[in-house]
Amino acid sequence: MAQAADSARTVILTVDDDPGVSRAVARDLRRRYGEQYRVVRAESGDSALEALRELKLRGEFVAVILADYRMPQMNGIEFLERAMDIHPGARRVLLTAYADTGAAIDAINVVDLDHYLLKPWDPPEEKLYPVLDDLLEAWRCSDHRPVPATKVVGHRWSARSSDVREFLARNQVPYRWYSSDEPEGQRLLAAAGADGRRLPLVVTPEGTALVEPDVPELAAHVGLATTPAADFYDLVVIGGGPAGLGAAVYGASEGLRTVLVERSATGGQAGQSSRIENYLGFPDGVSGAQLTDRARRQAAKFGAEVLTAREVTALEVSGAARIVRFSDGSAIAAHSVILATGVSYRRLQAPGCAELTSCGVFYGSALTEAPSCQGQDVYIVGGANSAGQAAMYLSKGAKSVTLLVRGADLSASMSHYLIQQINEAPNISVRPRTVVDSAHGEGHLQQLTLRDVDTGESELVDAQWLFVFIGAAPLTDWLDGTVLRDPNGFILAGPDLTPDGRPPADWELDRPPYHLETNVPGVFVAGDARAESAKRVASAVGEGAMAVMLVHRYLEQS
Repeated sequence: MAQAADSARTVILTVDDDPGVSRAVARDLRRRYGEQYRVVRAESGDSALEALRELKLRGEFVAVILADYRMPQMNGIEFLERAMDIHPGARRVLLTAYADTGAAIDAINVVDLDHYLLKPWDPPEEKLYPVLDDLLEAWRCSDHRPVPATKVVGHRWSARSSDVREFLARNQVPYRWYSSDEPEGQRLLAAAGADGRRLPLVVTPEGTALVEPDVPELAAHVGLATTPAADFYDLVVIGGGPAGLGAAVYGASEGLRTVLVERSATGGQAGQSSRIENYLGFPDGVSGAQLTDRARRQAAKFGAEVLTAREVTALEVSGAARIVRFSDGSAIAAHSVILATGVSYRRLQAPGCAELTSCGVFYGSALTEAPSCQGQDVYIVGGANSAGQAAMYLSKGAKSVTLLVRGADLSASMSHYLIQQINEAPNISVRPRTVVDSAHGEGHLQQLTLRDVDTGESELVDAQWLFVFIGAAPLTDWLDGTVLRDPNGFILAGPDLTPDGRPPADWELDRPPYHLETNVPGVFVAGDARAESAKRVASAVGEGAMAVMLVHRYLEQS
């Protein structure tokens, strides 16, 4: 079955400028191999090269190429030499007349020719099929077949290339990365007709080439839902972290028509964690990606819609409806809304960091960038669980990992189990009372200036990798003027809306706001975006479930 599945997308290509000969070759090939392989024929070298490029973009396999030697404009040897750049693993056969056997022998060295056949090849059972059988068997055993997956071609230190890889990884879209200066990357650029100046190039499994795609375009082409199925819902959940996923699961499972809207990738900060070991029910730990994938599938099972790459820019009240507006000007409405927008890592304000973001300075991203850190020295800024989990994960391949902590030690904000693991890791060191003063590099990070907070002394160290896990910046600016927030931007709800715990002055209902309800009736908050929240995965999931319970109460009384 596996071989049949592989063969279904495998091509035997033949090219001959004589239409009669071309049809005869294709006829004989289809008669013997048509059930297992797709036979493609062309009548010129240029058209055959174009076909090979299209096959490359679609991720289809080319097992054997048969080319006639005597073709105008481009002879068979010249064609095979160019075809090698597109499908280097394909077996190569030259069709020749007796007078051209010398050229065929020379081609063995020029294009690494696998075989040459004299025309005519009748009977094919004796002169054609045995040769092709051997070449196909050799191709199957050579493992030259590419994996059908999204392909990304870019520059190693390109911020946009890094962003695309991060988006695909966090949305669990399988992809293969190719540097623009390596042979396979150059083949893909040539096949797509791209000049390499505009990167990244993304090639979907279907063969669609996207040059410098923005997030919505990329999401739409890799199978992520971006368009809502309806205009009105019972519940809109904004944010796809643990709180939002929890709310989507409980909302949909309890019969509410639910849509979850996520601007980047489900999972939030937790989704980027390499291992969560203190979450209830997972004694051996679980990665953030695994937990996110299970929650997303669970929400979909109960009927929740999940929209990705949709940025919410406004929340409006229109009678009983709550209107959610998107950055493209479109909108959806609902009876109720749960704000689960989560937080993002605060940016380092040190000189040089902004210019080198995604070019050696990363916020999160440890899972995506870890393979590139093999055998190198890595620096991490932060002293909470996310920094500790990243340090443990990166230490498996990095030469050394240095945690830079502003405080005296890790005990103030990191779980005890993680501190123990870090202390036992031979290649992890902790530098307390140390901050990044500046970052340096041409095109990518090359050095860091570290400063001792107590003494003021500075030290310049070589560094290509800096991962930042500091603080929490709520993603709530778009709520200004609608939903009350504290001075740091975190959303106020329930008794926290006013200092004395009473309803706000403009509260119109007879009842006080529910525990997770904002100053806008029917709009609730859950997870890290809520003021005074616990900033833990378990509490976020619990608040998502609790918010749905309160949504039911609100709907029953509306």
